[in-house]
Amino acid sequence: MQRSPALPFDLSGIHLQPGLGLARQLYQALRERILDGRLASGTRLPASRELATLLGISRNTVTRALDQLYAEGYVNGRVGDGTYVAELTRHRPAPVPVAAVAPAAASPAMQLLHNHHLAMPAAGAPRAFRIGVPAFDLFPFETWSRLQVRFWRKPSLARLGYGDPAGDLQLRELIAAYLRNSRGLTCEAPQVLITCGSQQAISLCAQLLIQPGERVAIENPGYRAAGHAFAVAGAQLCGVAVDGDGLDVDALQRVNECRLAYVTPAHQYPTGVTLSLPRRLALLEWAKRVNGWIIEDDYDGEYRYSGTPLAPLAALDEQQRVIYIGTFGKLAFPALRLGYLVLPPALAESFARRQALEIRHSEVGTQAVMAEFIAAGHFQRHVRRMRQAARSRRDALIEAWPQAIPGCSPLPTVEAGLHLSIRVESLARERELIGAARAAGIEMNPLSDYWLPGSDTAEDARAGLVLGFAAVPEAQIVEAVQTLRRAWKL
Repeated sequence: MQRSPALPFDLSGIHLQPGLGLARQLYQALRERILDGRLASGTRLPASRELATLLGISRNTVTRALDQLYAEGYVNGRVGDGTYVAELTRHRPAPVPVAAVAPAAASPAMQLLHNHHLAMPAAGAPRAFRIGVPAFDLFPFETWSRLQVRFWRKPSLARLGYGDPAGDLQLRELIAAYLRNSRGLTCEAPQVLITCGSQQAISLCAQLLIQPGERVAIENPGYRAAGHAFAVAGAQLCGVAVDGDGLDVDALQRVNECRLAYVTPAHQYPTGVTLSLPRRLALLEWAKRVNGWIIEDDYDGEYRYSGTPLAPLAALDEQQRVIYIGTFGKLAFPALRLGYLVLPPALAESFARRQALEIRHSEVGTQAVMAEFIAAGHFQRHVRRMRQAARSRRDALIEAWPQAIPGCSPLPTVEAGLHLSIRVESLARERELIGAARAAGIEMNPLSDYWLPGSDTAEDARAGLVLGFAAVPEAQIVEAVQTLRRAWKL
């Protein structure tokens, strides 16, 4: 190729800032000029010494930038013959006017994601009355930190390679033992699969248990993020009403060609009711009759304020039809992203194989530290402390809450969980109360947001307030209620 003579080198626009990686900045500036044509193919660049003088930087800095351009093919040359911009014209696509670029057609999966956009939980430090947040200000971070340091100071080499897709065996064994001893759920380690929180567990179930077009029964109102996961997997969502005894199983029986139901029996999300024993038995009988599956999301089942936590629905399952979802996020802190599935033996291998394709396996260090946290007895002590703290914060809310709020039902009896739901007479009143609360800096969710679109229930019957009560200490709860009194002019 015939070389062009050296051209005057245009330094305009090249401004290098000390302390931000001079070689990297110079490389990016030259690459940009090569790609947009300001430095044409065949242009001879100044010698490194000359370029360093022109820019007021060291020759070593220039050499590092040019070496990177050489490595990526932007420049070439021979010793003693100088450095030239490589021939890129034939490879560089011709510019297309922006108006002529047609948007790519969205795939069916992308369209589903657009139609079922998942609203993200509130970020930042906890505030009253944030939903789904435990008292993680009480987490023993010093203990956790000490265990992490111990693990990473001299980790077992066997744990640093690719691991079992189902998760760390020690952690799975400890989870199974904990569930057997404290929750009455008979299971073994091979049935436990570690996940990155309960949402990933739900998504795995959606991917493996349904085919596009199949019907999935979900509680209505219910946990919308679960509905989104099933819908994106191609399911047809069938909302089933919830009353004072939980999911209306008689209504479920009338849903034709449905073989999968998602439920939150210990503490229904968001109404807070508990699935009664007759309904639990009827639900299990339904799964047996239709040869179907029940996904039990026990997201805050540890929080029971009268007696011991209820035995999970899975503990009553003699037909191996219940898939149990547990999470550490409601006992430790949400950012931990550590949960698990307890699967019927017939499903365990398939789920582990799918997990291997999805993320290979969950992060090793967190699993190992949680295993030690449980084995040393810290977890059990922490669970008791969290339950006591949530009860105390619930009591503070009940004591401080106004006796009568126009258009609102009284506070319900709260025997479980981390939130409560209050019925409101109309959507208009719900919007008024929510708007005034948010304007005053108080978080609460409208109950109407938890219903499926197109629900048969009258709009005003969907109205309500959903409040979390565990996120902040008692004094902040009392202060927040006083703020609400002023905002609501009570």
